[in-house]
Amino acid sequence: MKFEVIKPGSRIGGRQVLGVALHEDFTTEDLSALPSSIALLAAMQIPRDNFKAKKGKTTVIPLANGDTLCIVLAGLGDRKTAKIDDYRVAAYQIVRAAAVRGAASVSMAIPEASDYSISRAVGEGTALACYRFEKYHAPDEDDRFAVPETAAVLEGDSRGLRDGFTIGECQCYARDIANEPGNVINPETFEQMARRLASDCGLKTEVLDSSALAEKGMNALLAVGKGSATPPRLIRLEYSPPSPAASIAIVGKGITFDSGGLDIKPADSMVTMKGDKTGACVALGAIKAAHDLKLPVTVHAIIGAAENMPGGGAYRPDDVIRAYNGKTIEVGNTDAEGRLTLADALTYACEQKPDRIIDIATLTGACAVALGETTAGLFTNDDKFADEFLEAADVSGERFWKLPMTDENLRKKLKSPIADLINSAGRYGGAITAAMFLENFVESGKPWIHLDIAAADYVKEPYSYYIKGATAYGMRAITSYLTRLAGGK
Repeated sequence: MKFEVIKPGSRIGGRQVLGVALHEDFTTEDLSALPSSIALLAAMQIPRDNFKAKKGKTTVIPLANGDTLCIVLAGLGDRKTAKIDDYRVAAYQIVRAAAVRGAASVSMAIPEASDYSISRAVGEGTALACYRFEKYHAPDEDDRFAVPETAAVLEGDSRGLRDGFTIGECQCYARDIANEPGNVINPETFEQMARRLASDCGLKTEVLDSSALAEKGMNALLAVGKGSATPPRLIRLEYSPPSPAASIAIVGKGITFDSGGLDIKPADSMVTMKGDKTGACVALGAIKAAHDLKLPVTVHAIIGAAENMPGGGAYRPDDVIRAYNGKTIEVGNTDAEGRLTLADALTYACEQKPDRIIDIATLTGACAVALGETTAGLFTNDDKFADEFLEAADVSGERFWKLPMTDENLRKKLKSPIADLINSAGRYGGAITAAMFLENFVESGKPWIHLDIAAADYVKEPYSYYIKGATAYGMRAITSYLTRLAGGK
C-alpha cells in the first residue's frame, strides 16, 4: 500500500472512501476536511444515525453519485481521555470499510495526525484492517474484499505512517503462521519458514535438530517432542545491525500442536491448539520488524519447536528429565509441556549474552482465567525492565498486567521429592508457579520478562481491530519496546 500525506488546509476528496475520526465534542467544523457538498450531507445524516462519536462506534454514509462510495465517521470518544489505541481503532474501521467494498483508495482526516505516535497507530490500524486468512477458502464471486492501493492521511506524519504499517504487516505475518493448522506447520516446516525469513532478511541462522539437541543435553525440549513423528528443533535467528544500542533475546514457545500428550486434553480444549505456537510466531514477527525498521538493536529470536503428541515414545508422568542447565525435572503433567521447551530455550538464550530476555508463550489457562481474553500476564525478575516494557505496551495498545512472584508458599509447590523441580505445581496460582518454574532457567541477575498470552492469542468473536483467529498478541508491544531500547531511532 502507498501512503500519501495531504497538506494542511486541503480536503480529503477524490478517493473512493472518505473517513473522518471525531471526538464526542465535534462540531460541523470538524467535517470541513470533506468536500463541502459531502460535508453538508454528513452533517444532515449524523442526527438521523444518532451518531455521537462514542469510542469505537462508526456510521457509514453511502453516496449515490460520483466516484466516492461512502463516508465513514469513526468515534474517538472523549477528547480528554482518548488514548493512542483509539486512533488505531478508528483507522482500522475506516480502512476496513474501504477494503470490504473493494475500494482502491481511501482518504482519512484524523485529529493530531501530525504527531508521529498517532500516525504510527494509524499505520498499524491500516495494516490490520487489510488482514484476512483466506488461504483455504474457495473463491467467492460475491466477495469484493481488496486491499486499497493508496491511503491518504490529512497532515499525517509520513515516517509514522510508514513505520506503523510495517509493524502491522509484521503482526499479520505472525498471524498467518499462527493460523496455519498442525498438518501444515510442524517443527520441520516451522524451521523452513524461519529459514525463509532469515534468507529474505539476511539474518544469521542456527538450527539444532534432535541429534544436536541430544548431544547438548537439551532433554526437556527433546522429551516434549518424543511422542511425535516429527522431531523437535531449536531455532535461533539473529539480527545484527552495525553499532547496536543494546541486545535482546526473544524466546517463543513453539508447540506446533498440543494434544496434551499422555495427559490428553478433552476434545473441546484441543481445538485451537494449532495456536500453541503463537509465541514463536511473535518472535519471528518481532525480529522481522526490527530488521524492516532498521532498529539499532541486536535481536535473537529463539524458538523451541515441538509437537506434543501421545505416541508410543511419548514422555510420561513421573518421568525425570535433566534439562540443559543441569536441573532435574519431575513430570507431573505432560500437558505442562510449554515450560519444558522454554526451559532449555531460556538457558540457550542466556548463552547468547543478551542484555535482556523476553519470553512469550501461550502458557497457562490460569492466566486466561485471571485476566480474561483481552489482557495478557507479565512476570519479571526486574521491576525497572517491566515498567519500561509496560509503558511501551501501553503505546502499542496491547494490555499486560504484572502479576507477583513473591509468594514463597507458591514457590515451594515446585519442589519435587525426587528431582529439583516438578513441572506442574497444581491449580492455584498456576500462572505464577509457571513463571517461577521458568525463572530457574534464567541466569542469575539477567533482566527477564515472561509474557503469558494464553487466551489473548486467539479471538473467537471479532472485536476492536481483530477478526476471528490468531492475533499474534504481544508483537506490537515487543516492537514498541525494541524501538524504545533503540533510543527511539
